[in-house]
Formats: sequence, structure tokens, C-alpha cells
Amino acid sequence: MNTPEQYGGPAGDVRRSGSAPGSGSGSGSGSGPDGMTPLSPVGRLAATVDRLSREVRAAQAEAEGRALIELAKGVLVARLGCGPAEAARQLAELAEQSRATPLEFAVDVINQAARDRMSEVTEAFLAATAAVRATAPGESADDARGADTAEAGEAAAESAAVRLRAAESGALAADDTQAVADALLEQALRPLGAVAVAIWAAGHDGSLTLVGSAGFPPAEAARWRYVPPDVATVARCGLTERSGQWFASLAGTGLPSVGRHQYPDGGRVAVPAGTGGRIHGVLEIAWPAPLAPQPPQVVRQVEALAELCAHTLESYSPPHGPGQEPRVIPDAVELMDLADGLHDPALVLVPHLDAAGHLADFRIQHVNNRFMDPAGRPRAVVGGALLLEAYPMAAGESELFQSVERVYATGEPFRARHLNLTALVDQVPLSAVADISVSRHGNAVLLIWRIEDETARLASLLQHAQRLGRIGGFEENLLTGEITWNAQLFDLYGRPHTSTPVPLEELAAHAHPDDAVTIGRFLRTLLHHRRPASAAFRLRRPDGVTRHVRVVAEPVLDTDDRLLLVRGACQDISAQHWTEVALAATRDQLAHTEQQARERARLTLQLQHAIMPPAQTPLQVPDLQVAVRYRPAETEQLVGGDWYDAVMLPSGLVLLCVGDVAGHGIEAATSMVVLRNALRGLAVTGAGPGQLLSWLNIVAHHLTGGVTATAVCGLYDPVRRTLRWARAGHLPPVLVRGPGAEPLPLVRGMLLGAAAEAAYEEAEAELASGDTLLMYTDGLIERRDRPVEEALTQLLSTVRPTPNSLDQHLDRLLTYSRSDTDDDTCLVGIRVG
Repeated sequence: MNTPEQYGGPAGDVRRSGSAPGSGSGSGSGSGPDGMTPLSPVGRLAATVDRLSREVRAAQAEAEGRALIELAKGVLVARLGCGPAEAARQLAELAEQSRATPLEFAVDVINQAARDRMSEVTEAFLAATAAVRATAPGESADDARGADTAEAGEAAAESAAVRLRAAESGALAADDTQAVADALLEQALRPLGAVAVAIWAAGHDGSLTLVGSAGFPPAEAARWRYVPPDVATVARCGLTERSGQWFASLAGTGLPSVGRHQYPDGGRVAVPAGTGGRIHGVLEIAWPAPLAPQPPQVVRQVEALAELCAHTLESYSPPHGPGQEPRVIPDAVELMDLADGLHDPALVLVPHLDAAGHLADFRIQHVNNRFMDPAGRPRAVVGGALLLEAYPMAAGESELFQSVERVYATGEPFRARHLNLTALVDQVPLSAVADISVSRHGNAVLLIWRIEDETARLASLLQHAQRLGRIGGFEENLLTGEITWNAQLFDLYGRPHTSTPVPLEELAAHAHPDDAVTIGRFLRTLLHHRRPASAAFRLRRPDGVTRHVRVVAEPVLDTDDRLLLVRGACQDISAQHWTEVALAATRDQLAHTEQQARERARLTLQLQHAIMPPAQTPLQVPDLQVAVRYRPAETEQLVGGDWYDAVMLPSGLVLLCVGDVAGHGIEAATSMVVLRNALRGLAVTGAGPGQLLSWLNIVAHHLTGGVTATAVCGLYDPVRRTLRWARAGHLPPVLVRGPGAEPLPLVRGMLLGAAAEAAYEEAEAELASGDTLLMYTDGLIERRDRPVEEALTQLLSTVRPTPNSLDQHLDRLLTYSRSDTDDDTCLVGIRVG
């Protein structure tokens, strides 16, 4: 590694970097390289080789330094208008006055004159050095330390400038990319801690070729000589990302790369090497250890080195060794000949650079004979124009220009289907849909598009429709006997595409015998009556499979009204046929099930009406009116288990009760009959309503299959005008007295059938003349959108106006009921006096 201090004097005193007399292969005890004694012949030979290697490196450094000093002399000659000798004297004096070596001052002169990327990097280092010097401590106890920091920063900047110019000089003097890699590593990258460098050339097909490397073993470099297209590597990442890739560790990327076994955990940098908007390759740098985030100055150094590589790669041509296929990169003229041989419209594009050398547009160098402009313009108008002038919409949503630019930069071909091409003609956008292909050939780009033909697109759409609909078409010429089938019809018949199509007259031979009459009627209508016809039949294929087919055909007549040909289509309707068969069976089964359900509902309703008619013959009780109402459910399937009873007992008491069995249907109706008859039988024992409900609970729990029900039971004494009552989870009776109506106070009582044994609390109410007492089921008041308490309040406001007749009163309650559950309803009312 050569540092600026190795160049002393105007020409650079390289002897300071060599061995002092007596310190290299001189005498003395100790071992030489590989443990060999220096006095042995092999030891002396090794020492000589080492000394010669150092001298070669020193000579190379001296030559690079002399080249920079001579270049600086030339700058001074041009600026001062003096001769070479005077320029050399001025350079030495100015270097002495600035306290810099002649080489360092020469680099400074070159940077000021060049104003290129290298000088920009040097200025960035000097600016950072000035910042360090400005922030260094002043007159304090740490003055010496602050001065050292500032001087170290300045030395680093000057060292970077010398290293970059030396690397540039070595690269420009090198005769191949391998020498460029060596110069970059020794002059510029080793001071940054790098241990290896690889220079990759990008092929027009997207491949990568290792054209120069330093720091990697030769065998490793030979293994990575060529990377095919689309293989993900570290260099490939640098090729696709314009800003480059800085990886802290190669192991963390999971990507393969050259030297991955030598430096598996080291940092990697891959920076694209490009000029004039085109990327010629990639500069890849390897570090031995994980790489920390680098300051912007170092990043710019690396980018400047990559640009230096690009100038070398721009003139690189791959060697044609034995066993290696030469890659021919045609120029624009050869590409124009290639485009003329294509059957699709093609354009040959060449880059158009601006004044700064940056890619601004592409010029349409040539359009082939097959060229078809989306806007209908002639070839002469488009040829020679800039791409964005001829097609300004190419930079819009289609991103066609960006795609061409990317292909030119990276060499990766681009293809897209159904891309929208838009051209502006008199500020009117004219669009066309096309398939696009873009590829780079040398320094030119070939753009091919194929505008979709509407006829071909519709034909393709028709083929897909026939495939999805399992439709095959045919045409039969009755005069020549020529028959044409499409591929779908051959598949439908199960016949090879090379076989002879089946004439219409032989259609019956390929159908089920039972369909012969149907096919005969079809052919007679089509061929004799000359009218369009259709028929459905069972096709028997050669493989033994029977398909249900529907054929539709029409006759085509000539100018003399003679039958010329028949065209038609056959559709495989097997799936539809079997679906209709299954649907018909399902309809039959559903109709049978509905019939059974209607019959079941009818029997249930008859049973319910037989037990509880809507109105009952009034009881003959002195000084008491009794009326009952039953309203069945509006839907027959909702026949429920509501029940009522009003009967005179042998003891002279009147049994009044209503109940509701949970559920609907025949089970609820039969359970209702059991509970109603059981209560009647138990009531003749003379027990009170609480005891009756306890016994009824045992019946519901043990003798009815475990049904549950609610009920309210009362015993009215006509002599005392009192009502003893109990409830089993049911709504309480409502007492209407004068203008007011209130429910009787609640008494405890659980649901019937919920437990094996239950006790029910009794209460007694005294009735006066004119009082009305109502017992009802929840079908009278229940609503889906309101709680029971609110519905009960609504009922109390409805029963207050008391009509003259008890029957009218009950009818009025049923008429103005706001229940919306479609449930059946029982209502029992008594009026005293």
C-alpha cells in the first residue's frame, strides 16, 4: 500500500518505502519467510523475490506519481503561459509554501482544473475537515488534542485526494480490466479497509462476466467467471439498484457472491458502473469484517471509483477463447437489417444525450417495413423523431419510456402483454392495445410491438366461449359432401381430430336407439322443410360413454333457393340434464313432504278444535257470566299448545284455567290434551288450586315425555264471590273494576314440568258486582320488539272501557290485540252480577 508520504521530492523518492540496507535480505540471525534461514539458498531466493516485488510496487507508485506531477505541470503551462521548466519550478515552490509534497500539491492543481467527480469527492473531504477544525477545542487544556484532530482530518482529506488521483492514473494507464482492479484495490480501497474487489461487465442479455478482480484467490475468481441472467447475486442487486447496495454482512443477505467462503461475514458493496445513462457493469468491494455505516465522503469515493470503472468497461470486449461462444453485439446498422426481417412492427432506438452527457431521450433511428403507427401516421413522420416527441404519452401510465430506459441501462429485456399505446394527434389521444418487447443490442434498443387484431381477438374469445360452454361447431356442404368440424366437436364425439367427421344423415347411428324418432324429426325439419331445427339426444361415443347433446342447425340456401349447406352447433348438456333429473326428483320429494306436512297440520288443527272450539257453550251459573275465546295461529304449521277450561265442579265451585305448552305441532297439541284432561280429573277431588298445580306438575314431568308448560288455575265460589288462584310461570289474571284495570298481585309458582316436585302459592281475591276478571295466554299481548311488561301495560289500557256484554269485551280484546308473533291465543273471562 502506498501513502502520500512515499512520494518524496518532485519525482517521489520511492526508496523510503523499500528496505534499508541490511534490513531486507541482509545478514543476521533469525528465520526468513516460511521459517527458512536467510543464509540458505532457498532463503536467499525468497528474500530476493520479496525485495523485487516491493521494488515493482514502488516503481508502479513512482510512475503513477510522476504521471500526476506531469499532468499538473501541463495545467500550469496552460494557465501561466510558461514553459515546462518554469512550470516545474513553480510547482516545487508552491508545494513548499503550502507545506505539502509535490505529489499532493499536483493533485490539488488537477482537482481545481478538472472539476470532475474526483474533485467533488476531494472537496467533500476538505469540507468535512474544515468542520472538524472549526469544532476542535480552542485555547484550553486540550489545545494540543484539538490541533491533532484537525491535522488528522486534513491529512485524511489530502490522502484521499492523492489515493483517488493515483487510482485514476493507474486505471487509465492499465491495458485491461484486471490491471484496473489491481490499481483500485492497492491505491484506493485498501486504505478504506477493503480486502478484495471485483469488476463485473453486464451483458446485453442480463448476464454478468467477471472481467477483473483483486484480492480473491485465482481459483475462486475462475469459478465466478460468468453469471447467467436472472441469477440473484450481490452484483445483480447493484445492477438493479441505481444507488448501489451497501450490505453490513454478506451472511445476512443470503446471496451468493465471489469470495463468500473467504469472507463470509464481511461487508459487501455493489455499485453500478455507468456513464451517459447506461450501466456497463458493477463494482463489487469486499471487507473482511462486518461493515459499519460509512460517512457520505466514503460513499462518494466508491461511486467515483465505479464511474472510473465504467470508462474502462465502455470499451471492453469479451475474449473469444477456445470453447467460449463469442457474443456478437450488433451495432445500429446491423440491428436495422434485423428489424427489417421481422414480421412485427419494430423501431430501432439510439440514445439521445443532453449537453451534460446524460440520457434525455431516444431517437427513432429506423422503423421497419411492417411498422404500423397506432395513430395511423406514415413511417416517414415517425422515423428520425425523438421517442417522447412522437409518443409523448409513453412517459405516462403505460411507463413505456421508463421500460426502454431501464432496458438500455441494465440490458435486461422487457416484455409485456396488452399494453396500452397512446399517441396524440392534434391533441386527440388515439389508443391501441399491443404486446411489447424491448431488448438492448450493443448501443441500440430494439422496440417491437404487435397491435392486437380485433378479428383475431374475437376469434380467440369465441374459442374460449365454446370451450367453457362445451360447444362444438360444424358445417356440411350438401353439394360437395365436405364436412368441417372444429376441435371442440371432435372432443365432444370422443373421436381423434384426424378422423372423418360424421355426416348428418348418419347421426342416428351414433345416437341411442330410443332417440331415432327425435333425430328423424330434426333432419326432416332441417333438410326437407328447410327451416332451423333443434333436438336433444343421447350420443353414444366410441369409448362407451353416453353424453346428452343438444344440436341446433340452420340451412343455408344459394341464390336459386337451393339447399347449399347446413351449419350448426352441438352442446354437451349432460351436466344440465342430470341436474334437471336431480332437481325433478327433489321437487317430487319436496311436494310429498309438503303434502305430509299439510296433512299433519290439518289433523293437529282438527284435534285442537275438537278439544277447544273457538267458542264454548256458556256455563249456567247464577249471578255470573262466563265467556271463552280461542284464536288459532295464523300459520297452520304453528299449531300450538294453548288451552283453556271453564267447568262447574260437583262442589259448586267453578274451575277456570288457561295454559300454554311449549312448542308447536302435534306433540304440543297432544301434551295440551293430557294436561287439560288431567286437571279436570284432579279438580273433582276438591283440592285447592295450589295443590292441583302441584299434581299437574308431576303429570307434566313424568307422564308427557318431559314437556314444559305455563298455567294459571282458579276456583271461583259463586256464593262468597271469591276467587282462589295459583300460577305456574304464567301471567297473572287481570281484574277490571270500574274505570281501572290492574293485574292481580303475583304469587310464586314455577314452570310445569321443570322439576319433579314443586309447591305453588295460592291467593284469594274478592270480586264485587260488575267486576270483570280475565285469564289469557301470551299470544294476546306478546311482541317481538317490546318487553312483556310494556305489552301488559298496553293490555291494561285496552281493557278499561268495558262494553255492555262480556262476549263483546273478549271480541274487542282479540280485535285490538297488538301481538305480532302469529301464536295461538286463549282468553277466559268472567263478570259478576
